Amino acid sequence: MDAETRRRLINEHLEAIRELEAQPAAEDTVQGWPPKGYYLLWHVVIGMTLGGIGALVSLAANMMGAPLFGEPALKLIRVYLTFPMGEQALQAEQGAVLFIGCMLYLATGALYGIGFHLIMSLLFHDASKMKKFVVATILGLALWVVNFYLILSWLQPLMLGGNWIVRMVPMWVGALTHLAFAWTMLVGEFWGKFEADGR
Repeated sequence: MDAETRRRLINEHLEAIRELEAQPAAEDTVQGWPPKGYYLLWHVVIGMTLGGIGALVSLAANMMGAPLFGEPALKLIRVYLTFPMGEQALQAEQGAVLFIGCMLYLATGALYGIGFHLIMSLLFHDASKMKKFVVATILGLALWVVNFYLILSWLQPLMLGGNWIVRMVPMWVGALTHLAFAWTMLVGEFWGKFEADGR
């Protein structure tokens, strides 16, 4: 190929590239950054993370408070494990079983955290701090009532023949455990905002 032909082909290709660059990208085929609208995946991940932290705070508070009332520190986990294991969980002494129970507790918190964070970020993202506190408190108590009295009160006896969770966890412990979770989630909401520009 001679030099003149080579130069002509290069110029033609460069012109085609310039024309291509000048054309706007189709909105439906190219997604820009930052995402427009509500970034759902971000909020799911943040909700899961905050839910795990909320469950950890809730469990730690219960473990520290139980001995003050003459109960074993991990009694809540033993009672919690009665859902998959039945009454034999109450005698669980093996570290592995209790460790698995703690992990299940944290995983449950992570799953509930997704719903909690989605509600707070979708419906109450512009609400005042006091309104957010009231909503978080209501959500925490509603979670306790639904879990204990609308689901577990009939599901555990139906599946395992006993009602250990509702019967063995005092109402005030159940309520405070769920409130500790909800209030921790509320504090974490500050870090759950998506700001693509880093400000």
